[in-house]
Amino acid sequence: MKDTDIAMNPNKIVRYLAKSKNDFTKEDLIRFIEENEIEMVNFRYLGGDGRLKTLNFVITSKAQLDGLLSRGERVDGSSLLSYIDSASSDLYVIPRYRTAYVNPFAVIPTVDILCSYYTNEGVQKD
Repeated sequence: MKDTDIAMNPNKIVRYLAKSKNDFTKEDLIRFIEENEIEMVNFRYLGGDGRLKTLNFVITSKAQLDGLLSRGERVDGSSLLSYIDSASSDLYVIPRYRTAYVNPFAVIPTVDILCSYYTNEGVQKD
């Protein structure tokens, strides 16, 4: 990515880190969030009904943020996708670092990240 592409990029995280979004790492996002006083992270993912779902997390510590960005968060898949049996419905919403952006409409400083979801067995469901 050329310097002019970075400087003119609409994504504040790209400009701050001076790197392509495809090169974002967990450590990059943690650094951006800490140094820019981001207070909330939203995981956004598509439900079986075609609607965008959101999990909101108020950041309470670096350890909590690291855990969220590393492991994602468990959700009930049977309430999201009609074809998933409630007996084996655990899904994990895992962030895609390259999709992170500062939410321009949030009242408090917030980073939104698009996510994929996976079953307990690691099968991708996006």
